[in-house]
This record gives sequence, structure tokens and C-alpha cells, in this order.
Amino acid sequence: MLASPDVIVLLLAICGIVALGLGALVLRGFGLGYRVGRLLQGAPEVTLEEVEAAARAGRRIYVRAHGRISSAEEFPDEHDRPLVYRRRRVQLGTASGWESIEDQRLAVPFGIAGRGIYVGVDVAALDEGLVVLPRESLGTAGEVPEHAPPGTPAERPMRLLIEQISAVEHAYVAGVPTLDAGGRPMLTAGAGRPLVVCTLDLPEAMRVLGGADRMRAAKAIALLAAGGLLLVAAGGGAVAGFLR
Repeated sequence: MLASPDVIVLLLAICGIVALGLGALVLRGFGLGYRVGRLLQGAPEVTLEEVEAAARAGRRIYVRAHGRISSAEEFPDEHDRPLVYRRRRVQLGTASGWESIEDQRLAVPFGIAGRGIYVGVDVAALDEGLVVLPRESLGTAGEVPEHAPPGTPAERPMRLLIEQISAVEHAYVAGVPTLDAGGRPMLTAGAGRPLVVCTLDLPEAMRVLGGADRMRAAKAIALLAAGGLLLVAAGGGAVAGFLR
């Protein structure tokens, strides 16, 4: 019975579906970073002029644009570097990752500019889509008891995570063109996708978002490729059986 062509085709199809499902599960294990990276890399890149034209025409398309950070307001960090956005989080380690117990944000209106064109960034919509090189300090709850909730075990991992955007950087911004309250072009979240602001080169951003686990990424790619090949083989076998 196992030698039957129909059974072989069915087994190939089942194995292909299982491989694709496992590959998708591995990719989902990368969390929000995988989704943000996919959006950042997959959004069509347009000029700032095209963003403005789409905003004024009411075209709700998800695009990516590049320009230098520009703002009429700035604030300094502890090293007197001019910033337009800063997020500071204190987090507790959990079995599935990190849980924020303090989340402080400081921001001023900013956007990206180039060749006389300015496109604003909807700062209020910026959350999971911030892609920068974070500053991270690791420790335990016992080392910073003033930040730990009452009853937290002293050995529980804690970290301080700081993410910020400097006024002297260039950035990729992915989002939906729209007009702000003053009628000026702006990029914001939309079409079921987050606003993404990335101050890194795209290859470096993919490494930051994907994390350092290259073995897991390679495993996901191998599973997806194997699943696709198995389904192609199953389809070919089914066509051959039909022709017979």
C-alpha cells in the first residue's frame, strides 16, 4: 500500500505542510522584530516628493522614505547630544522574554527632510516600529531594589533599555502618507501596519531585529524551503498520476 503513487503524493503533501508550519512557527519565535523587519524591507521606497503627493491625493499606501532627521525643537541627553526622541524602559526578565515595569518617553515633533521637502513623523504612533541601536544595562533586582516591585526575588534578571533618535541622524521611515492638522505631509501607522522609524542601514537593521540567533534563522529558512519543495513534488506527482 505504501508503494501506491497516490499514497506517496499524499505523504509528500503532508510532510510539506508540516515543514511549512514548523518554519512559520520558528519565524514567529523572533517576535515583533521579525514583523517590523519584514515591513521595513518589503515596503516600496519612494521619494519625499512622492510621499507628499500621495498624502495630498489621499492615497492610503504603505511606503518607505529616507531623509535626514529634522526638528525645530531638540533636547539634550546626558552627554549633550541633541535628541528628538528618547524611550527609557526598566524591565524584568520572564520565561518568555522581558516585561516592562517602567516606560518613560520624551519626544518633540520631528520628521525627515531632503531637497527642500519636509515630511513629518507621527510621534504619537511610534511604538514597536522604533529600530535603533539600543543602550542596554543588565543586572538583577537585588542590585536596583528601588526599581523592582515589592516581593521580587533578588536574583531575578532586570535590565535598563534606552532607545533614542538624534537630531543629526538620517532615518528610514515606513508608514502611510497623510496630512497633519496643519495640512502638512506626514507618515503614520495605517493599513494594519505600524509606523517604523529606523536610523540604521537596512542590513544592520535586519541583524538587530533578527537577533543573534543565526542558527534558528537558518533552520526556519531550511524548513520553509523543504516544505515548498515537498509540495512541488506532491503537485508534480499528482499531475503525473492524473496523466496516467
